Amino acid sequence: MTSNLSSSSALDEETARAEIYGLLAQLFYQEPSPEFLAQLRVAVTDAPVEGGFLEEPWRQLVAASRASTDVDIAAEFNHLFGGVGKPEVYLYASHYVSGFLNDKPVARLREDLAALGLERDDSMSETEDHFACLCEVMRYLIAGDDVTVSNLTHQREFFSKHIQPWAQDMTDAIAKHPRALFFAELAAFTQAFLNIETQGFDLLT
Repeated sequence: MTSNLSSSSALDEETARAEIYGLLAQLFYQEPSPEFLAQLRVAVTDAPVEGGFLEEPWRQLVAASRASTDVDIAAEFNHLFGGVGKPEVYLYASHYVSGFLNDKPVARLREDLAALGLERDDSMSETEDHFACLCEVMRYLIAGDDVTVSNLTHQREFFSKHIQPWAQDMTDAIAKHPRALFFAELAAFTQAFLNIETQGFDLLT
């Protein structure tokens, strides 16, 4: 992620979408690094699209990064999503779809990933249904070089099956948590972006 992520006038729509999915993947996968947060804090705040639906959520997210220290944001991440045992907020599709981790939604997801020629990297510490991992898949389906895989049809199918049914429940849970400050703004930005994605895919049907 670079500080010009929000200057979407210099990016075509598809590249901007892929950049945002990449941003979300990094912020939800692990506590943000000081280098990453330093870039976020100097991002232009009248973006990704001037006057667009994401402008205000983006401004609030950048403002939240500036209002908190690296240590505070790392502690917030670990309090909400980390720790030993049950986290305060789950980031896994299976929890919201079936109520159990590593349940049937993960098996169905793995089948769909295999059909796309994708599989989990052994170096990953999270299961495939982690929100960050799903964002990485979407980024690939937008920005990948193989148009037989990376195309709008696969994007719409993957999004509607594996993200849309549960992501709002996740962002709502984050936003309502009393300890969520930076991540409450990230949840708001995430939901605003996913709403736009939903509307865009609906236009394709």
